[in-house]
Amino acid sequence: MSRVHNFNAGPAVLPLSVVQELAAALPDYQGLGIGLMEMSHRSKPFEAIVNSAVAGLRRVLGVPDDYKILFLQGGASLQFYMHALNLALPGEGTDYVITGTWAKKAYEEAKRCTAAASVWSSKATNFNAVPALDAITPRAESVYLHYTSNNTIYGTQFQGTPKVDKPLIADLSSDIASRPVDVGAHALIYAGAQKNLGPSGVTVVILSPWALERSRLANATRPGGLPAMLDYALQSENGSLYNTPNTFGIFALDRMIAWVESLGGLSAIAARNTDKADRLYAELDRSAFWRPHAEVASRSQMNVTWRLPSEELEKRFLTEAKAANMVGLDGHRSVGGVRASMYNALEIESVDFLVDFMRAFEAKHG
Repeated sequence: MSRVHNFNAGPAVLPLSVVQELAAALPDYQGLGIGLMEMSHRSKPFEAIVNSAVAGLRRVLGVPDDYKILFLQGGASLQFYMHALNLALPGEGTDYVITGTWAKKAYEEAKRCTAAASVWSSKATNFNAVPALDAITPRAESVYLHYTSNNTIYGTQFQGTPKVDKPLIADLSSDIASRPVDVGAHALIYAGAQKNLGPSGVTVVILSPWALERSRLANATRPGGLPAMLDYALQSENGSLYNTPNTFGIFALDRMIAWVESLGGLSAIAARNTDKADRLYAELDRSAFWRPHAEVASRSQMNVTWRLPSEELEKRFLTEAKAANMVGLDGHRSVGGVRASMYNALEIESVDFLVDFMRAFEAKHG
């Protein structure tokens, strides 16, 4: 089998060993005579899969024992609205750090049901930076502070957990399980699976006791209560099985977590990701031919974005890269340029291949 160098931003590259596990489970799961996608989500075999996925995430991410882990649907885009609906009552203030497109979308959705405000934004500099961890000042009346840990479109990333005296809500969609994170410092974390946790279709939501209690309060306070599918407390009470979940996606997530553990856990994964990012940024900083977008202190290890001297050269770069067996290097349609997404499963060899290609391209066109 010939596999390309996959720099897609999501759905993203998966480890070949995991892909093979998934393929083997489709026609006959563990000798049961039935495929993974054909079994009931109420069956004992699938119950074991869910329990394994929850336990694995709890181990790998260091989720506190009193936090709940849910597997929901609708992606992070549904969570933009759902977290606000559950955690703030009508008229209560909520604060948002606007560091890119997805953070802005979360803010806009929260305004539908809360008195949301932007308390920090890098829009004026085309979202090329994130704030220092101690540079955010929430409003006194706000219920929580929301931030997006990594920004796939612009290539910026928080270098740790913001230091504020409010409950923290984090969208970790594009860097979850890429490095250690203090889960206990957050009131709620959510993340789409399609970057580091498998294919698209599953959303991980990690809830603190505070978040669950706020959900119950919102259900009791909001006129008509919360819609069942958007009720964190109800979903938690049903163990993510209130309705039929994405059974295949949860199994894939379980296998991805097992793969992370097989490599040594988050510390080992973080070292691997740092190595990949350092190699690519070193090439970008070597020559003025390449023009990185993000400020150095805000650079993402997951998504590296840059421009070339002209759009014509960018188009040529992308065409020649595709011909050289690399895919997914196009910048987001809203900003253009070049973007290399380097999630957990991308091998170091792919980064080295890209760097060698960049040197040859500059020698030819620089």
